[in-house]
Formats: sequence, structure tokens, C-alpha cells
Amino acid sequence: MSIQDLILYNTKGRIATITINRPDKANACNFSMLRSMHESLINADRDEKVKCIIVKSIGDKFFSGGYDLKEVQSSHENAAKIIEWGRKVNETIVLMKKPIITQIQGIAIGFGALMILASDFRVFADRPKEELYLKLPEIAISIFPQTGATFLPLMAFGLSYAKNLLFTTDKIGVEELKNINFPVRIFPLDQLEAETLSFAKQLTKYQTEFLFLMKSMLTIMNKAYIKACFDLEDECAMVAYSTKKKTMKELDDFIQELYSKYP
Repeated sequence: MSIQDLILYNTKGRIATITINRPDKANACNFSMLRSMHESLINADRDEKVKCIIVKSIGDKFFSGGYDLKEVQSSHENAAKIIEWGRKVNETIVLMKKPIITQIQGIAIGFGALMILASDFRVFADRPKEELYLKLPEIAISIFPQTGATFLPLMAFGLSYAKNLLFTTDKIGVEELKNINFPVRIFPLDQLEAETLSFAKQLTKYQTEFLFLMKSMLTIMNKAYIKACFDLEDECAMVAYSTKKKTMKELDDFIQELYSKYP
């Protein structure tokens, strides 16, 4: 299957839809898919007709299983490309002017969960926990949390819940997410597609200046913080993955420097 078939992009009316189409691989994203997804986001942001973007995926089981671990583990170069473009995708979702809706019908792990956390609005299928959950498994599989894996849950859930997700790698189902007001809408699975589209159409009815400027104002208020968080993750990852292991004293000194560098 070509990359054009793995990330589908189409526009209809005022809505652009980006679809992850790799259900046989749990909709896991490789480097080429991330680059294509980023290109689709930029195209949608530049399209004068588009006012709202939906990100969704094919298949009932997985929204996205995250990064393609086979490609991540194949070489340092491939891993670096995936981290670079994964950051670009999530940073673009957070910072772009047009609102982004994620349509979640199944399990979201790692980067799959991060795309949901980065989006502006989340529309979930009403399914039991074993069929739909979010999970950040990084620490359990010896992958350092990057591309927003620390600060996106912090922004979405607060400090305590972010720590819980990152250190326990627990699964969070729709009922738990409902208790913390994370989904903007929840619909039966067989109505999810139509209702998400209806929600998007409602957003497109708002005056363009209001729609774009409201999101942009909130982003600008937090822009320096957002970029610093991505940079902090990358800087810490370099130390975490270094072949030269630091002593406890060296780690402590490094952390103290970070406090000064990221006030």
C-alpha cells in the first residue's frame, strides 16, 4: 500500500478530513506517514475554504497504536526521524489556527493518544474500556517520553493525573475520561461518524475571525511554554539515551541546570 493510501486527505465544504488508513498494523504511524500527516495539516491550514479539521482512522479496533515500533527499533536514524516528525505533527496540531477534532472509535496508545491530547475537541464512541482506552506505555517499553508525551497530558489532565498516566501506564476508558470532562461529545459507535461531522459543521458556522482568533489567542498565551516543553523533552531524551551514563550527582546537576534554563 502506498503512502497516499495510508494517510488519506480530502475536503468537503468547509471541513478537511485526515484519515489514518493502516488497520492491519493497528493504524501505527511510520516516518512516511507522519510526514504525510504533517503535510496534510499544513495544506488544511492554508486552504482558504477549510474552517475545521477532523482527524480519524479506519477500523473499529484501533484509533492508533502509536509509532511503528518495528521502524523505531530498526535504526537510530529511523527513530530520530520518527521523533522529529512526531513532534512536528503534535506541535502543528496545538499551534495551528484552525480547530482540530479527533474522532476516536478505538484504542489509542502512545502517539495515538498524544494526537488526541493535542487536538482541540475529542469526540468518542461510547464503548467499554476493553474496546476503547488511552494508554501511554513509554516507561514500560523503555522509550523516553517525547513529542509531547509529558506536557500534553499535563495540559489536558493536570499534574497529578499526568503522573499517574506516565508512571503506571494504566489504561483510561471513556467512563474515566467522562469524569474529568475530557470528551466534548460521546456517541454510540454506529453514530460516531455522522455526529462528529455534524459537530464539525456546527463549528464552521461561526464567524471565521472569531473561530481562528479565539484558538490563536489561547495558543499565543501559551506559545513560549508549549515550545519550551517540546525542547525540554528532547534535551532530557538526549541524556536518557546517552551511552555515557551519568552518576546520581551528575543527574542532579543536570536537573538543576534545567530548572534555571526553563524557569
